[in-house]
Amino acid sequence: MFEIKAKDNRARVGVLKTKHGNVTTPALMPVIHPGRQTIDVAKHGATIVITNSYIIYKDKELKEKALADGVHKLINFDGPLMTDSGSFQLSVYGDIDISNTEVIDFQEAIGTDIGTSLDIPTAPYVTRQKAEEDLEITLERSKEAVQYKKDHNIEMLLNSVVQGSTFTDLREKCAKELRQLDADLYPIGAIVPLMEMYKYSDLVDVVMHSITNLPDNVPRHLMGAGHPMIFALCVAMGCDLFDSAAYVLYAEDDRLLSTRGTYKLENLTEMPCSCEVCSKYTPDDLRAMDKKERVKLIAQHNLAVSLGEIRTIRQAINDGDLMELVEERCRAHPALLDGLRKLGEYSDDLEYYNPSTKNSAFFYTGPESLQRAEIRRHIKKLREMDKKSTLILAPPTRKPYSKNISGKLGRFYVYGEELELDLEDSDMMVLDLPFGLIPLDIDEVYPLSQNDAPKIKDADSVEFIEDCIEEFAEYYNQILIHQSIVNHYDFDLERIHPQSDEIRYIKDDIRKIKTIADYQFGIGSGDALFDGKVKIEKSKKTGKIRHISVDGNLVANMRASDAFLVLTKEGGKKLHQATTYPHNRVVVNQDSEPFTRDGKSVFCQFVVEMDENIRPGDEVLIVNENDDLLAIGKALLNSCEIESFNNGQAIKTRKGFKK
Repeated sequence: MFEIKAKDNRARVGVLKTKHGNVTTPALMPVIHPGRQTIDVAKHGATIVITNSYIIYKDKELKEKALADGVHKLINFDGPLMTDSGSFQLSVYGDIDISNTEVIDFQEAIGTDIGTSLDIPTAPYVTRQKAEEDLEITLERSKEAVQYKKDHNIEMLLNSVVQGSTFTDLREKCAKELRQLDADLYPIGAIVPLMEMYKYSDLVDVVMHSITNLPDNVPRHLMGAGHPMIFALCVAMGCDLFDSAAYVLYAEDDRLLSTRGTYKLENLTEMPCSCEVCSKYTPDDLRAMDKKERVKLIAQHNLAVSLGEIRTIRQAINDGDLMELVEERCRAHPALLDGLRKLGEYSDDLEYYNPSTKNSAFFYTGPESLQRAEIRRHIKKLREMDKKSTLILAPPTRKPYSKNISGKLGRFYVYGEELELDLEDSDMMVLDLPFGLIPLDIDEVYPLSQNDAPKIKDADSVEFIEDCIEEFAEYYNQILIHQSIVNHYDFDLERIHPQSDEIRYIKDDIRKIKTIADYQFGIGSGDALFDGKVKIEKSKKTGKIRHISVDGNLVANMRASDAFLVLTKEGGKKLHQATTYPHNRVVVNQDSEPFTRDGKSVFCQFVVEMDENIRPGDEVLIVNENDDLLAIGKALLNSCEIESFNNGQAIKTRKGFKK
């Protein structure tokens, strides 16, 4: 029913399968009023829409037509279609004359693809008692709806809505109970007032506490989120579907949407984009028009901008640079920037879902970039790596640092009274924005070379680097800091010790590949993989390491794009022998074993267990429940995602071990 095709942080490009076709997510569902359709949304690129079943139910003429011909014909849209249940009317008027099971029957009868149970939308900032009472009703109705669907063999997909107002523990409770049901989609409801009040920080809390407790194998719909300026932020949190009546409602008020905010027609001297409407008409043209025609044209513009932003977001996910787009969009408004900074508090969760390597470089765009998953992951890996006695901080040069750094490093500042230096017992690193500290032996590994930042540093980045030094000073007996570095940072140094010949950076390819292996697979992996007579082959064109053999056997290849080690069968055997279960392992069941040995990809339903430290994009060992090595491959999802899904690829197998 739903399958992930690409990932970036919690965002995913997916495919939602319905009776009327497949939908690529993230997707925007334009709201179509069943009684007064403004424009042909399919003509303008909409692939899925939403309409209100209760409005149809209450209108005798619409009801008869929908029951006779189907809701798709009623609104003139033959693609996937979702219907709301009347919850909005319930929140506005306090009561509606239809029951939960009746509205489900009606949605099924008119042929909707995705129906919705009758939840209770609870406004933000109500009393806890009110939120709890409403939540209990919502949960009861969701359970009733799911059971009713099963008992009556209803084919349409079913929404179960997460409620709980702005009480994050209630959102968690609701999501946890709903995930025990067999619903097909999980909308997050009652968030429109938060957006209307520009409470984007609270919105992030509500969404994250909901999504982190929902299963990964179903789409999440952020109900009522229709302004394009918030799409990127919400997609980064894991939202897959949005619905928008804003494109029409704003048009009726002579307001034009954009990713930077909203323009009032009365204030425009230039049209805000290059869509068909903006290219053909001027603000004066629109102001001179009949109201009905003007609303139609502005609605077309609003829809074009909204759908265009969704396409931009999907491309960013595929490229791996979604967070740069998020940071760009969130600087359009101070309240959005609050939301982005609040999202930084959930960095550990985003890191768990973030792929280990991507197609694009990491761009530092401001202090908020310091909270991104790639930085958190790198610092965590550095903490875990073996430390030597001395840390030498060399002056940064052009990337990759290890290829461009000078052999003689010159003058250093020294902590401590005496200099006792053993280069063999020293770690050599450079200070770098945005990754803090980068060991020279791993500086080509993604994204440690594949990044860029402004040369003029902001105060937060300077403080971040100083904090890195302060933390890592605790792990070493002494730190030597190059004089050129001290000129830019506030270090409490006791004295200067001149070194002109003694300190050198000596390139050592074997040390390099062992360090990369430890960084990629865990401490001790380098010694295990490259124990013996090592032969390294390099590209004649670039000088980069390409192939690594041990005792005449090819053990690993180094991928040129990100310097990750790609294991061969021999390398897989060595890593498997040197590590303990379940480290670096994906465990498959007996049914899939012969296919895995033949090199076939592993699907989610056949995975029994998986190392929780594996991230999407990681090289993995595929074993059976006896820990027999079956194959090597690349993880496409993390362990929570694989556990959640019962369809789709989990591991792209590279080499199988036939008996």
